[in-house]
Amino acid sequence: MRWTECISDAISFIEENITEEITIEDIARKVHISPFYFQKGFAMLCDFTVGDYMRYRRLALAGSEIAANDDKIIDIALKYGYDSPDSFTKAFVRFHGCTPSAVRKDGASIKSFAPLSIKFTLKGGYSMDYKIAEKDGFTVVGLKRTFKYENAMQDVPKLWGEFHQMSAGKAICPMYGINADESMQGNEFEYLIADKYNPAMDIPDGFVTKVIPKFTWAVFSCKGAMPQVMQDVNKKIYSEWLPNCKDYEIAAGYCIEMYEDPAKYECGVQDENYYSELWIPVKKK
Repeated sequence: MRWTECISDAISFIEENITEEITIEDIARKVHISPFYFQKGFAMLCDFTVGDYMRYRRLALAGSEIAANDDKIIDIALKYGYDSPDSFTKAFVRFHGCTPSAVRKDGASIKSFAPLSIKFTLKGGYSMDYKIAEKDGFTVVGLKRTFKYENAMQDVPKLWGEFHQMSAGKAICPMYGINADESMQGNEFEYLIADKYNPAMDIPDGFVTKVIPKFTWAVFSCKGAMPQVMQDVNKKIYSEWLPNCKDYEIAAGYCIEMYEDPAKYECGVQDENYYSELWIPVKKK
């Protein structure tokens, strides 16, 4: 099944079960792909996470019902997955900018959030620079944390800030950003800011080693200021390259960011010529 068809089918499944307790695993199983692959692809194609999409749709529908009928607000809250008035009100205010009572009593305005519709768009002229490369396994040393996919966009940059504040950052070059979800079945992944491991050097306190297995990698070139250039290439991998690639598919739950030394560039990572790469493990279809 094509990537865009998988996402479209997943959206239909979510909409049909919007008031049910469904998990990422339920949705991924329905469209026959791993939770890892599904969550990354959904976020890249849709610009928000699966959890955000379900939350926004439920709050939008709840707002419509509060405005349109006289059902008890607590019953509507329970219908859309909130088990207490306080949690529902807080989420409702964050989304709509007003309380459920203000909608019911004062006719306050609410926000709409329509179901996603995946459409095919013909885009011409764009080329992606990539190569298929066999790489032996290698060991890295780095700072590791475990994150939930839902909060990754906020939490990963915080880890980079933590890394740069640590004195060990002076001894370890942040050559790699490694996303690892080896089971490809859960809602969490490991992220390491890492360098190649040198057995002759001591491992700094708080740092760990990790072996990256041997894989065939699709290596995508990124040239330009960070982080925008890498975000753009990452999105194109999931929205354009993977859906149209006839020969390869993702082989394992890894994604590696490779960064050149910023000291080589006049403006560091903000230089228009700054070079980085994205590595995706692939296998023949």
